[in-house]
Amino acid sequence: MMDDDLIQWRFGSENTLIAEIDVMASSITVYDDVLDERFRDRLKLDHQTGSLIITNTRTEHTGLYQLQSNSVIKSFTLTVYARLSVPVIISNSPQCSSSSSSSSQQNCSLVCSVVNVSHVTLSWYKGNSLLSSISVSDLSISLSLPLEVEYQDKNSYSCVLNNPISNQTTHLDITQLCHTCSGVFGDNVTVESVSVLEGDSVTLHSGVTEMMDDDLILWRFGYNKILIAKINVMASSITVYDDVLDGRFRDRLKVDHQTGSLIITDTRTEHTGLYQLQSNTLRKNFTLTVYARLSVPVISRNSSQCSSSSSSSSSSYCSLVCSVVNVGHVTLSWYKGNSLLSSISVSDLS
Repeated sequence: MMDDDLIQWRFGSENTLIAEIDVMASSITVYDDVLDERFRDRLKLDHQTGSLIITNTRTEHTGLYQLQSNSVIKSFTLTVYARLSVPVIISNSPQCSSSSSSSSQQNCSLVCSVVNVSHVTLSWYKGNSLLSSISVSDLSISLSLPLEVEYQDKNSYSCVLNNPISNQTTHLDITQLCHTCSGVFGDNVTVESVSVLEGDSVTLHSGVTEMMDDDLILWRFGYNKILIAKINVMASSITVYDDVLDGRFRDRLKVDHQTGSLIITDTRTEHTGLYQLQSNTLRKNFTLTVYARLSVPVISRNSSQCSSSSSSSSSSYCSLVCSVVNVGHVTLSWYKGNSLLSSISVSDLS
């Protein structure tokens, strides 16, 4: 430093003074009690060079720092990244389902998640190949990324959480997390997958054209097998239990008196799940998925992030965001022409 230097360090867009060196007076002062004392006992100044040292950094120290002296003005943008937690992989076992009524192949639904993170990317890898990813910048939120794999899959999968300077990886043990669903559906029981748009009606067909005189037919819902409808042919009685499960089926259940098929009217996403038909001679399972009606995605321009690629280049970049709110079981994607650029999927989360 020069003999007559007065060096000041300022922080943030308001240029709050946090440290000062007056060489002529041989004085060094740190103002670490400003800004809610976020710098308390963390600021030091190099008495020879005037460099600023921040010890025991926290994410709240992220921001703009400016050096001002008689002969130099210099700015720094400092980013302090939180230490990464290890991502957690869980098996969403209730979503185990047969891929089709005619196939014995089964899939296992998994979710990799982290909580309270920012400036990170959460990704699924198959070996070294990226399968899917989701990123978050300045927000602090919890992230979840779904993955569906076959039970017989022998490939190596991993979930990776990373920021620009570090990463954490969790490897998937399929044999430990994805066990067969035969215990859920029962051996040799077909599972039929049915999809419907919210608000429409759907019929779960029994597959018979006429019931037997002594038939007792039961319709159950969910993995707790809650009774929602019953037909006693001999007694000529049809009963619907639409007040169960907080009344989610109220005034929405009907049963075909000839075939025993179950009809659900004015469907809602909460009707998604496993349905089981039981009779004297028949046992059949259905996995019903009720999809919400899609809203139109909104594209907005993040004008604050528009910047030139370099000081010497005339080309520029514009930062855009495509967004939707309160969605589930969807994929949001960017395309360039017919080429997929990026996508993010969500399953049972909203």
